[in-house]
Amino acid sequence: MSIEVFRDAFGVPHLRAADPRELARAQGLVTARDRAWQLEVERHRAQGTTAAFLGATETGWDTFVRQARLADTARRCHDRLDPETAAWVRAYVDGVNEGLADGARRAPEFAATGLEPGRWEPWTPLAVWLSTHILFAGFPTKLWRDRVAARLGERWTELFATDGPGTAGSNGWLLSGARTASGAPLVAGDPHRFIEAPGVYQQIRLACPDHDVVGLAVPGVPGLAHFGHTGRVAWAITNAMADYQDLYRERLRRLPDGRIEAFGPDGWEPATAHTESVRVKDVAEPVRVEVVETARGPVIIGAAGPCDGTPAAADGDGSPAMGAGTDGDNSSPAADGDIWEAVSLRHPPRVTGELGFAALPALLRARSVADVDRALDRWVEPVNVVQAADVDGGLLHRVAGHVPVRDAANRLRVVPAWDARHAWADAPAPLPRAAVGPYAVMANARGLAGPLGVEFAPPHRAERIAELLGASADWTPENTAAVHTDTANPAARRLLDAVRAVDPAALAPAARTVRATLLGWDRRMDADSVDAGLYAAVRGAVVRRFAAHPAFAELREPAPYPAVFQPWLALGGRVAFALETLLVTGPVPPADRARLVREALEETGAAVAAGDAPGAWGETHRLVPWQALPGGDPEEGWPGLGGDHDCVLSTSSVPGYTDLSARSSAARYVWDLADRERSRWIVPFGASGVPGDPHHRDQLALWVRGELAPVVTEWTRLVKEEQESGA
Repeated sequence: MSIEVFRDAFGVPHLRAADPRELARAQGLVTARDRAWQLEVERHRAQGTTAAFLGATETGWDTFVRQARLADTARRCHDRLDPETAAWVRAYVDGVNEGLADGARRAPEFAATGLEPGRWEPWTPLAVWLSTHILFAGFPTKLWRDRVAARLGERWTELFATDGPGTAGSNGWLLSGARTASGAPLVAGDPHRFIEAPGVYQQIRLACPDHDVVGLAVPGVPGLAHFGHTGRVAWAITNAMADYQDLYRERLRRLPDGRIEAFGPDGWEPATAHTESVRVKDVAEPVRVEVVETARGPVIIGAAGPCDGTPAAADGDGSPAMGAGTDGDNSSPAADGDIWEAVSLRHPPRVTGELGFAALPALLRARSVADVDRALDRWVEPVNVVQAADVDGGLLHRVAGHVPVRDAANRLRVVPAWDARHAWADAPAPLPRAAVGPYAVMANARGLAGPLGVEFAPPHRAERIAELLGASADWTPENTAAVHTDTANPAARRLLDAVRAVDPAALAPAARTVRATLLGWDRRMDADSVDAGLYAAVRGAVVRRFAAHPAFAELREPAPYPAVFQPWLALGGRVAFALETLLVTGPVPPADRARLVREALEETGAAVAAGDAPGAWGETHRLVPWQALPGGDPEEGWPGLGGDHDCVLSTSSVPGYTDLSARSSAARYVWDLADRERSRWIVPFGASGVPGDPHHRDQLALWVRGELAPVVTEWTRLVKEEQESGA
């Protein structure tokens, strides 16, 4: 059976087929031709085999993926799919396998690395989804809180609680017809993720007699899980910031015959264990990885034996002592040194064997918010806040996903595996939903999903979006771009208050000028704003001084955990994103806080006086996307950006350490329920993942300027692509 491929002016594929399975095959086929390198990188990342062609820097990721058993979890989840969904996923995989060879011939990265295109298995899309989202909820933060509690004291466990650049977030808003010029709803927003080249979202249209949907797909995964418009209903998501992954402190022992046991609530119990090999490019011997799984879950830290990086248990906690025998159990006592500590990961897909993929074809068939609502009742991973609207005025605002019910301590810290209080209940937590008034906002702040999480984004983005939406009742797809690109920085207020509190008479003349300039600044992080650049310089100096304060000395020691978790464990980044809090509370005394701000003003003033004044914000705040095969200087050739972490135009750097931005809008969209043809979208680069293709980066300039491209759905305005027979 043939398929038809059309392209719009930006090369976005519009696919037409006779039935949903053939359409899924078409989606896989076209994605493989357009993005073969990206697909194969994602497959290898999901399997833990990237070091074999990208080199030793990927060994840490590969080790984590093997120990977390992501591929095995994907197989489990695939085996539990209903037959219809499994056949639909298989059709996508068949299309990928059909198109990979052709796509690889067009992609120079294969030749550069010596990689040959491989074969996708029926479960590979589920593995790609898992590897993309396994760190989405930020479980390494629990390791960080353990360090803070141990070194600063229990009272400061949540001192640094905020979202940071290691967390995926988003903006989203839903306008009822009462707030739009057309009288029909608008759904709009932008997901914030690490910017990858090629991009993590793929603009696409999927049409067959059963459905006709435009949206943003995740390359390697069929359907439109996050953002779509069927013509009658549209939906979008943001990260709910829910906590649904737990870390357990395990006590393990190796028996004389080599078997491993774990100490659980009922004493010693068998753990599964085997060894895998991670091949590394240009290294003769593979890295041996011990893979251990307890009744809680896979061991991701300390599986191979004694590890200084695992948290120590308190005396009297009911577990066997380290290096001691095991009095009171019925097994052979272990010799001294045979018991060690480790950390295991428990997360819903591993426990339930479900990802929620049955929701994906159901979303494509949706005709109303009720249909979207029912489809998302099946959703598991990750946990999202969802907004939807339909042509009849139906509105939806809810949380979707699986959040386990367990002890409150599980959300905060690494908890003891042997304490039955930390077991999960059989049924998940009920998921909140809310009625929608004139508009609703979702921007990762504590709100609808508040009962389900611990750390949320500050309210700045959510409040600013609500302020902007409330100022008009005539919103259109065209003027919504003003919300996407808003650069007001409410997060600056607390630092500017501290600057204002500094006695100008105590400052050198240049520092006094810096102070006066900041107090007169409009608080907008525009790319061409020299004042914003000055603010960023002062902020960075304050962050570095706080991080160097003696109160945090013990947190400056390198965290003894695998490198893959280090972004959550570095003191500098933690201070940078918790600065608002640290300026008014914490172990740094108030007098020292004031002194650190004064010293930062003096440092910046001295630079100005020496002729080294900070330039416009966009001169240093430049885009630096992640590339599996990077080339050249990351600071060369990429554009300067406006915005900041807590602006609606969210472009994250790590203040005090780098102004370069690796996390921003991975796409922007406006879904119009009055006329889908008036909808708008944009991605950072383009529809093609092939360097040199006309559509490789033809959207970048528009994305930087905050402009949106039209969503063209009239077939006569599209160009049909000549296909080989049978394609």
